[in-house]
Amino acid sequence: MYQQRRMPRRDDSGNQRVGIFVDGPNMLRKEFMIDLGEVRRVARKFGKISISKVFINQFAPEKLIEAVINEGFECIMVLGQMSEDKSTDVDVSLATAAVEAIMENNIETLVIVTRDADFLPVMQKAKEHGKTVVVIASEPGFSVSLKNAADHVELL
Repeated sequence: MYQQRRMPRRDDSGNQRVGIFVDGPNMLRKEFMIDLGEVRRVARKFGKISISKVFINQFAPEKLIEAVINEGFECIMVLGQMSEDKSTDVDVSLATAAVEAIMENNIETLVIVTRDADFLPVMQKAKEHGKTVVVIASEPGFSVSLKNAADHVELL
């Protein structure tokens, strides 16, 4: 069956629309000292930011939530079951939101802020739909598969 592909949406100035999706439990840790303002500055190199979301779990401290909101990001709190891997529910929610933005053609550039290889299928789906994929990450533990799959890699 033939499916008509929608033309990419751009803002009034012709800039590409960028969606930022931050893996909070993975990246917003004291040992990484990730600055969400810097994330936004890096993402702006690729176009106009139209979506900026940070995904956290219910264990995130109030000061972190306040910092996320103060930086102008939408803070998505994911409630999940208590388990050894507290990030699993956050990963699924982030992936779902990113794929939704890709499929609805709301963005041309997907920016994922993570070190986690679990997001490789999301990146592959974005590229399959003609999107540019940017990964913003930090060392140590940055997935080699993410580095190799991304169109652009930015280390903070």
